[in-house]
Amino acid sequence: MLRRVEMPIVQAIAPFAKSRVLLWIGLLGLCSAYLQGSLMKLFDFASAIAEMQHFGLWPAAPFAAAVIVFELVCCLLVLSGFCRWLGALALALFTLAATFVALRFWQVPPGPDHMMATNGFFEHLGLVGAFILVALNDLRHKAEPLA
Repeated sequence: MLRRVEMPIVQAIAPFAKSRVLLWIGLLGLCSAYLQGSLMKLFDFASAIAEMQHFGLWPAAPFAAAVIVFELVCCLLVLSGFCRWLGALALALFTLAATFVALRFWQVPPGPDHMMATNGFFEHLGLVGAFILVALNDLRHKAEPLA
């Protein structure tokens, strides 16, 4: 029964699944926080340094510069398709590490701040999962024999 309902929908949507424009828009959405964050850090480097100090990362200025370059380069890899898998895996690992540094919800007392930190933590895990899927999809396509 479900298959009879599902197939017409799949057939109607299938042409969009092959759209390079929609793929790129999806990847841009996935990278948007990293692009925005790195550009904000770049144009307000003093705040970027303060953020690194807040999270106990020393020396703060080199850490801030490294994060800016890292995020921009990884986003360029993901968006350009050149070594997309590498950029996606790097952002997945970076996001996982940053999540455990910045969103330690288990240390926040109960209340609105705890709820926000918990939500943010699991939203970041969702980003990690999405980047892993992007990397796996890219590697799968690269492993397919050339037709």
